Amino acid sequence: MPNYEYYCLECKKRFESFFTFAEYKTKTARCTHCSSSNVQRKIGRIRVARSDENYMESLADPGSLDRIDEDPRALGKMMRQMSSQLGEDMGTEFNEVVSRLEAGQSADSIEADMPDLGTGDASSGPIDN
Repeated sequence: MPNYEYYCLECKKRFESFFTFAEYKTKTARCTHCSSSNVQRKIGRIRVARSDENYMESLADPGSLDRIDEDPRALGKMMRQMSSQLGEDMGTEFNEVVSRLEAGQSADSIEADMPDLGTGDASSGPIDN
């Protein structure tokens, strides 16, 4: 059963009303704050469900990878999205690298600043090879 979002043109407040599909065409929406029927329906955000595989494929789309060689922020964004999609904590070393990339630091500069990167000597613990 859907909830519909409205904006009251009298008191200028937003509110939601619940209507069955049949009621939506016959029942008048009234503001829950001032009871006015002078309301405007707002269209909510649309969500599209995608499979994990489909989402990961879209992240690896060659069109979205064009800028990662030149723009560290784009690389950091892609890495953050992939990490989020995996749903696992990637550790402090990974988070540090991604944060630096998102701030615009080059991969070469990060590698120079973090000489133990990927060796398992960092504070995030050993890395499986």
